[in-house]
Amino acid sequence: MFAREAGRTIGASSPERNAITAGHGELGLEPRARRDTCIEMFFLTPGERGTVLSVELHSHSALSHDGRDPVDRLLEQAEAVGLDALAVTDHDEIEASLEAVELAPEYDLIGIPGMEVTSDAGHVLALGVEEIVPEGLSFLETIGRIHDLGGIAVIPHPFQESRHGVMAKVTAAELVAADAIEVYNSRLITGRANRQAEKFAAERGLPMTAGSDAHIAEMVGQAVTRIDAEDPTVAGILDAIREGRTTVEGKRTPWHISFRQAAGGAKRRVKHRLNGFWR
Repeated sequence: MFAREAGRTIGASSPERNAITAGHGELGLEPRARRDTCIEMFFLTPGERGTVLSVELHSHSALSHDGRDPVDRLLEQAEAVGLDALAVTDHDEIEASLEAVELAPEYDLIGIPGMEVTSDAGHVLALGVEEIVPEGLSFLETIGRIHDLGGIAVIPHPFQESRHGVMAKVTAAELVAADAIEVYNSRLITGRANRQAEKFAAERGLPMTAGSDAHIAEMVGQAVTRIDAEDPTVAGILDAIREGRTTVEGKRTPWHISFRQAAGGAKRRVKHRLNGFWR
């Protein structure tokens, strides 16, 4: 059995493979081949813990300065691709995420409240919070505030400096204060930053997640975190992430869509700033 990402094979008995599966305890594992994905990982099967949920932990609505679609479009896509839960994580905003939580049951989904906070070091996903975490705080203050609000801090694309990854401005000792590391982000170029994140988390026994980082509805579900939750609730999902009962699956956002997302985001950012200027 093996895990494979973009042609890289990790043997079942290798130290790297052992590190990747560390924290899963006595859970059963089964491989699933997905030829259309850029990463193939082992999937959790239901064990003594509970139910394995397919979860999108990183997505953006039109409330983000670089997002495009309303919440109902994100929920429709999540339902269409067979997800169990969705977190809308807008940049420094939370209203759309709370709306998604309220509407999610209509789509047979669990809505996870959250946001993507801009700390002074870079981006931090705050999952399970229902209040705004202020932007501009230090990295550790941001994590502390998230914990105070009952949430967990997941670090997205930490090694991608061009996308506000935190590793350019924090130490390894600071990064391990996070509850989990996003080791697969669909908006990749070479995949190197994802591999660095995976290696960092595996070597330190940190829980791992994936996220599509979708800024348009069609990309919701490009990267999924499989979570073995004791209960199919927000609390159950957060607890399972904290304890590392996760595996990841993802495929690259197509180049033309990445370009379209970037171009559309730049245009919306300019419009947002101009609107702010004329207020």
